[in-house]
Amino acid sequence: MRKALGTHVLVEMFGCEPSTLTNKEYVGRALVRAAREANAHVVASYFHQFEPFGVSGAVIIEESHFTIHTWPEHGFAAVDLFYCSEDVDAERAVEILVEMFKPSNIVTFEVKRGVLPELNIETFVKHDERFSHEKIELPETVLVG
Repeated sequence: MRKALGTHVLVEMFGCEPSTLTNKEYVGRALVRAAREANAHVVASYFHQFEPFGVSGAVIIEESHFTIHTWPEHGFAAVDLFYCSEDVDAERAVEILVEMFKPSNIVTFEVKRGVLPELNIETFVKHDERFSHEKIELPETVLVG
């Protein structure tokens, strides 16, 4: 396994029990529990209830963050598990989310973030001629530092 600064797991949860996706307290408990049982260290959390339905929320962890957005009317939840520690067990987090939201199907994607240059990024990125690799000049108002 090559070294990266972080790992970003995207979880698409289809066919969830709609009642599990509608209440911000329930969604919050589920995501906080997933973080804790994945060995992440919870710093803070915030969840927002949309009208007529749906919840978005974030759990800030010392290792980065877990977020969720729900669409009860479609039985769908999108979850991001972003962490910067090998101690975080994303598979356990997904197990908890499956238990809590009861999806009929899930799809996960894993993206390595901040792949260090000394590890030869060409092994991680397939070259695609449609995208330019040229330096882009930004306006001064956007430049940092």
